[in-house]
Formats: sequence, structure tokens, C-alpha cells
Amino acid sequence: MQAPPTCAARPCALVVVSHPRGQTAERLRDSPQMGVLTGALLRAGLAVLLSGDGGPTTWGSPAALAELGAAHAAATRRFAWNGQTFALGLSMGGLMALRSALPGAPYPVRAVALIDAWVDLEQAYGTAHSRRQEIQAAYALRGPPGPRLNPLVAATAAPRQPLFAVASADDQTVPHASNTARLLEVFGRPESVLVQVEGAHLGANRFTPELGARMAAFFETHNQGPLPTDLGRR
Repeated sequence: MQAPPTCAARPCALVVVSHPRGQTAERLRDSPQMGVLTGALLRAGLAVLLSGDGGPTTWGSPAALAELGAAHAAATRRFAWNGQTFALGLSMGGLMALRSALPGAPYPVRAVALIDAWVDLEQAYGTAHSRRQEIQAAYALRGPPGPRLNPLVAATAAPRQPLFAVASADDQTVPHASNTARLLEVFGRPESVLVQVEGAHLGANRFTPELGARMAAFFETHNQGPLPTDLGRR
């Protein structure tokens, strides 16, 4: 967990970052590309928690979210927190970021950012044998997860959230039309933002100072006032 020095004078919001498949919080910490985004958030006066998400292939499972809830509680005791939390999910981490913003999550989330993100668990399950095995292990299942465990399905009935989404039509790993675009349609609010980029999955143009500053500005726009009533009751 990192917090900028400005938190001492002005309490900070916390951005929880959920990692891509097969990665860890330590790999995000040591990644120069991720450091560009993290640096932009810190310069904007936001604290950053690089989450382990309960393991490298937990696919946003409820059990992993419970572990993240404990990590969030510990992190917010380490700096002057203003009570606001934002979620940022990359690729597989999109499932965790979205699940953390749904009713029943262990802490309220003010807004969500996604980069080349999975949000449709059932589609991810159907794309490769290795993903099926990982999802079954993460969710303690013997078969498909079904709509009850799919955060995209739950989002259709949840209070809408501001979304900042980065996606490419060229992405052959995570289909934009059935993930980010669908989530924006059912869950995003009018002030949600879609940044359309080019190139393959998690390419370098997702990790630029300009995009980091734009994401930080989006978070800062929503880093004001009390939480909405429907979120504060979670």
C-alpha cells in the first residue's frame, strides 16, 4: 500500500487495484508499466493498494473478495483515509473490481475503472480449458458458474456506478463488445467514460502518463461528498 505525503494534510481516497490473470501484487509493484499508472494516481493525491486478490487465478470469486475486504480494512488503518474507495481492475481483475462494487461487498466503492477487463464470468469460463479449471477451483465448483455467480448478471440489477473503461476492438483475449461495452450499458451512469484504444490485450498504450492522469482526474471528480445512501448501507 502506498499513500502520497499529501495525505498527512488532506485525507486521501484509496484506489484498490486488482491484477491480471497469473499475476500478483508484487508483480504489479515491480512492473514499470503499472508504475506509470500508480505514479499518476499518487501524484493526484490518491492512495493505492495493489491487491493480491486471494491468489493469481481467483477470477473475482466471493472467497477472494472476502480476503480483499480484510486487506482493505488493514490498508485504511495505515494512512489518513477519507472514507472513499475506488476500484481498478485489469483483465481478469475486472471481475474483482466489479464484484467489489456490487451490493454485499465488504466495503463501498465510489467508482470503477477497467482496463481490457473481463466482467462476464460465464464467457471467460467458456473460452479455454485452463480458464475453466481455474474458475472451478476458485469457486469450488464442478461445472459452470452459472448466472448466479456472474458479476455482470448481478450488475444488471444493482445501483449504477460511474465507470472509466479502457478497451480495444483489437483485443483477442477479452471481447470488448460482450464485456466492457455490455457493462457500460447495464451498469454505467451518464458520466461514465469509454477510452477506445488500439492494439492487442494490455498493450503499452494502456499505461501512459496521459491515460493515468485522465483516470486520476475521473476518480477525483467522484472523490467528493458523502456516499450515496444505497452504497453506504452495504
